[in-house]
Amino acid sequence: MSNADGFVRSRVEPSSATAGLALGDLLVLAGFLTLGSMNHGFSPVANPGRIAGTIAPFLVGWVVAALASGAYAPDATRTVTGAVLRAAATWIPAAAIGLTLRSTGFFHGDSPVTFILVVSSTGLLAFSAWRGLVAYLR
Repeated sequence: MSNADGFVRSRVEPSSATAGLALGDLLVLAGFLTLGSMNHGFSPVANPGRIAGTIAPFLVGWVVAALASGAYAPDATRTVTGAVLRAAATWIPAAAIGLTLRSTGFFHGDSPVTFILVVSSTGLLAFSAWRGLVAYLR
């Protein structure tokens, strides 16, 4: 086992519960970003590429931040408080990565202050609520 394998195994519990948590995270991310895009007049049916381009930088950010924060570690949703704190510890850097990527030529959009505030706070609320609910129901 390489050091990388050991790092990933300490950060990701290989289980169906983890897969469900990751799927829920993806739905939360895609859901609030799609709703935001719809608020700006972009239909997910008429503009699926645009919606995917909005989600992609934040998904990259989530994957990187989730590995760093241990968002899928065995204790990630053991308690409500721990789950909410882990969600925040994952979303804050994930949003920063996503916003930085949006500021490049690789993705559409940019990162004006209002968008930074809205996406950061909305994501923080959405992920904290989702992860807190998962912990509460366990």
